[in-house]
Amino acid sequence: MISVTWKDHPDEHDYPAAADYLELLAEPGIVDAVVADLRDAPIVHKKAKDILRAAGLDLVGAENPYVRRDLIKINNGKTLSPILLVRGDFRTGVPMVIADGYHRVCAVHWADENIAIPAKIAALP
Repeated sequence: MISVTWKDHPDEHDYPAAADYLELLAEPGIVDAVVADLRDAPIVHKKAKDILRAAGLDLVGAENPYVRRDLIKINNGKTLSPILLVRGDFRTGVPMVIADGYHRVCAVHWADENIAIPAKIAALP
């Protein structure tokens, strides 16, 4: 059975990375509120396959250099950072957003799609 080792908290640089991505999708004030919510959110655990489905994203191939890097980390027992998510709304067809950690989700999915990934989830303001 494949085991993935996780850090207790996201790396500090994950929050600005999430903000950089979210700034492509929303105004700065909304991004600031979401990132603040992410910082305060508790860690929850969600399966890799469900995260990709909720985000409406395709699985990136294992040959992708960033996915491969994370697969090597998994194989070598190195710790991965939890991911940062923004909750979608199925009532209006808004998918969840992987604000930071897409390649980690894909790597874990390649290892075993049923592995639960620690994540912080923010709501849209």
